[in-house]
Amino acid sequence: MCIRILIADDHGFLRAGLRALLSAESDLEVVGEAADGDEVLRLVEELGPELVLMDISMPGIGGIEATRQLKEILPEVRVLILTVHEDESLLQEAIQAGATGYIVKRAVESELIDAIRAVCRGDLYVHPAMTRALLREISPSPAPNNRPVEAPTPREIDVLRFIA
Repeated sequence: MCIRILIADDHGFLRAGLRALLSAESDLEVVGEAADGDEVLRLVEELGPELVLMDISMPGIGGIEATRQLKEILPEVRVLILTVHEDESLLQEAIQAGATGYIVKRAVESELIDAIRAVCRGDLYVHPAMTRALLREISPSPAPNNRPVEAPTPREIDVLRFIA
């Protein structure tokens, strides 16, 4: 079964490179390309991709707003953000808009292929460079421990000597 992909990026040479990369995979099929968010919304309804590989910075409707509008009309379509931006606030905004993945353009080819497959399986994919930012947003910071550190007991010192 092929994963049908729409590539959305305002740089033609990047779209061509992504098409070549993805077309080399037997389970991936590029069904179209868009240069801006308006074109994404039109082509998604026309071509019926399962996944949109979406840049954030595009003319007109940007990738995050296009994701938001896309998820309102076709919530089953998955969106994987592919961007140069390694910004915590953009990551959070993209996820809130409905993106199910966020990968940076400096990723290696195999990471992009893995991210596409993960998102299409229904997993959330966040590039390792951005994972710390995501975790910082969803987990509370531990309360600072203001207690002084106690010195080890004589018995603890004996055990440590024995281990050493």
